[in-house]
Amino acid sequence: MIKRTLAQIAHMVDGELSAKETSPGALWIEGVSTDSRSIQAGNLFVPLAGDNFDGHAYVEGAIQSGAAAALWQRDHGPAPEGRPIVVVEDSLIALQQLAAAYRDELDVRVIGVTGSNGKTTTKDMLAAMLGTVFCVHKTQGNLNNHIGVPLTLLQLAEETQVAIIEMGMSGRGEIELLSRLAKPEASIITNIGESHLLQLGSRQEIARAKLEIAAGMPHGSLLVTQGDDPLLAEELGPVVAAGAFRHTRFGQGQDNDVYPIEITLDDQGTHFKANGSDIRWFVPLLGQHNVINALGAIAVCRSFGVEDQELARGLRQMQATGMRIELVKAPNGLTILNDAYNASPSSMRAALKLLAEMKGYESKVAVLGDMLELGDGEAQFHHDIGSQIDSLTADYVFTYGERARHIAEAAAARLPAGHVLSFSDKSLLVDQLLQVAQPQDIILVKGSRGMKLEEVIGGLLQAVK
Repeated sequence: MIKRTLAQIAHMVDGELSAKETSPGALWIEGVSTDSRSIQAGNLFVPLAGDNFDGHAYVEGAIQSGAAAALWQRDHGPAPEGRPIVVVEDSLIALQQLAAAYRDELDVRVIGVTGSNGKTTTKDMLAAMLGTVFCVHKTQGNLNNHIGVPLTLLQLAEETQVAIIEMGMSGRGEIELLSRLAKPEASIITNIGESHLLQLGSRQEIARAKLEIAAGMPHGSLLVTQGDDPLLAEELGPVVAAGAFRHTRFGQGQDNDVYPIEITLDDQGTHFKANGSDIRWFVPLLGQHNVINALGAIAVCRSFGVEDQELARGLRQMQATGMRIELVKAPNGLTILNDAYNASPSSMRAALKLLAEMKGYESKVAVLGDMLELGDGEAQFHHDIGSQIDSLTADYVFTYGERARHIAEAAAARLPAGHVLSFSDKSLLVDQLLQVAQPQDIILVKGSRGMKLEEVIGGLLQAVK
């Protein structure tokens, strides 16, 4: 993490030291926090202000809890007297300035990761593969926005060789900001889906927003993109031409630079081979979509000069963030595919495709929750998912949430009577699952984060232990 004197910090953020601080060059700062509840000794506390909160009210408490110093936004009146303070025009901008300045002082190679789906999984793959050779730091948790990315950069140790920075967004301009802060020498766009339609209105605008990742990439950097989406290819052309990037495409189609030529599943994960290599790869995740994510990550890692044998060893040992197609075995033998972390139409389709591919089970049950933030077309998106479910995909479909009722309505036309049910109460849903599911069955649980469908899994596991 960042370790600088308060005087150096003030210079990096174009701030002014408080009048009472007489020896700023002797006061060391170690780490940065925007949360007064998690202050560590020696931290710089950065008070952020929003519509319903103001961190400036907690500056005094943060210092009492061990913060070595704090920023203070000028328009909030006089800074606390007798405390080591750096006065700035805007505390959020100062946080971003500090992160950018610190990143520029480090001898670190940065990889940017964005996309509608698969960002976190791809980040985990990159970290596992490059971690066989380099000292790697990756974005932790959901620190992938205009606050989280600066905090991630400030967490980097001086000896970090590769930083893998996940970049999310809530609208246009955010990924451009993050890219200019991080300056990635390689970036990957996993895909363009329907997430953020509510904010951006169309997949075309989503594609343009994701392509903002090129804004901070130096001349000659590598841009790796999913090559199966014609919309992304259409929007990509001018960006690549203007940026003088190297460009690699990955995907299912054989017109990509990297594509799979063999994919097989077992209970532990997915085996695959790719064009141009004799390596038999294994990723401890289920599903063809995770193979596609892996191919993009492999393309990035190869540009760092790592041999395929080392990459394969790292990929095999990767630790994925939880609730992303996690296979759970209940004590009675029931198999659960836990994909409750998030959902969009594209990821829902991928999860259902995986369920269809799973062999050796008596019955297959899909438990599907609402997909959120889809805008005006949300009812149709849910209906379309249901219309793609047939007896080859699932024997039963249980939905949770008002939007997911549209999935049930469409699926009911393709499955036997009584095999599709909708719920607004999770306990009732669990009770019905217990009536249907047998030890030799498999259950897929998939929904947006706000639906908290992991509670269904918890209820099932509690009941069958």
